Amino acid sequence: MRITVKQFLGVTLFILACAALVTTPSAAQKSTTLKLGYVSSDVILQQYPEAVEAQKKLDSLVRGWQGQIEKMGKELQDKYDAYRKKQGTMTDAAKAAEEQKLVQEQQKVQEFRDQKLGQGGELQKEQERTMRPVRDKIFRTIASIAKEEGVSFVFDKTEQALVLLYADEKSDLTFKVLDRLKRGQ
Repeated sequence: MRITVKQFLGVTLFILACAALVTTPSAAQKSTTLKLGYVSSDVILQQYPEAVEAQKKLDSLVRGWQGQIEKMGKELQDKYDAYRKKQGTMTDAAKAAEEQKLVQEQQKVQEFRDQKLGQGGELQKEQERTMRPVRDKIFRTIASIAKEEGVSFVFDKTEQALVLLYADEKSDLTFKVLDRLKRGQ
């Protein structure tokens, strides 16, 4: 795994900040140690039934839209092929009109793709609507376990914003979170 200078500096600054918290006089007097934990959100999202079901719904929706886009693309290609076959017998005005229709048809396909799958499109809105309750439940469960375990920080082992350079497996809360979620607590 390669880390960038920015990521390295971010981790270094975070570690220094944590060390400063641990070594403050009040912390030293109380013998408080900083306890860290981590989870693998990829594992949770792949094994937590509610997350799997939500992803299946989203995948089904995307497959439907992709099917429509493919159908529209095939229809456009058929129209273009038909135009090319009769192009030699058409007047310049008829060619221009037919080309304009093809361009408009292509724009419709692109607009549909953008409306469904583009940034701010229906897929993004549906992902937010479908996954938010699942994410909220996961975050609440992580917070609950972290409090019970006396963990000050929990990192996502798969998140690229902060790279975890070493992780003691005893600190992995992934399967505790997954177990708790599956039991419905």
